[in-house]
Amino acid sequence: MSAARGAAILFDLDGTLIDSVDLILASYRHTLRVHRGVDLPREHSRAGLGRPLAEQFALFTSDECEIAAMIETYRAHNHEHHDRSVRAFPGVADALAELASVGIALGIVTSKNAATAWRGLECCGLAAYFEVLVGSDDVRDHKPHPAPVLAAVERLAVPPAATFFVGDSPQDLEAGRRAGVRTAAVSWGPFERTELERQAPDVWLERPAALSELFEAARPTAGRSPGT
Repeated sequence: MSAARGAAILFDLDGTLIDSVDLILASYRHTLRVHRGVDLPREHSRAGLGRPLAEQFALFTSDECEIAAMIETYRAHNHEHHDRSVRAFPGVADALAELASVGIALGIVTSKNAATAWRGLECCGLAAYFEVLVGSDDVRDHKPHPAPVLAAVERLAVPPAATFFVGDSPQDLEAGRRAGVRTAAVSWGPFERTELERQAPDVWLERPAALSELFEAARPTAGRSPGT
């Protein structure tokens, strides 16, 4: 590895690297119509973004068997429509290629299960850029708990001080802050800037192309803030 191996950038997946939020919300609302006979407004559905499915469906029932059935319904709908519904945000692939070209360590931290997350990366042509992926089935505690971020840092063997976690949700930013890494908030996700500001991200990224500029900021001696 090059000297850039001393720095790492971790990414959330949905709403950060790939445009899949419409599919996620459609699968969630479909599941609640099937199991609960309710049609929730989009805004209510959006509130659960970034959290594992079991946590989201536990808001409607405490029956573990029913939660498992709801997850199965969600995944069946999601997988049926997945490949034709997800795409990388414009500029993401080029930015990742630039980061990879200098040897920086890249990882994914997502609330999706690992298999579905890898499928999304493959569909969008991004899988080859990532050394590690920590999904919901890899850890017991989930974002905003720091555990999944810490697991990725440990696997990459890069100091937290030289690591960024990039995300689109308050849960992402809180998890990164609690893990002791620096955080970057993206402006193109489904959450309003005011919701993200409460987590005081270290960097704001206004466009996907600005991801490539995080290399300089990820180094411990860097002092500039990209995308601002």
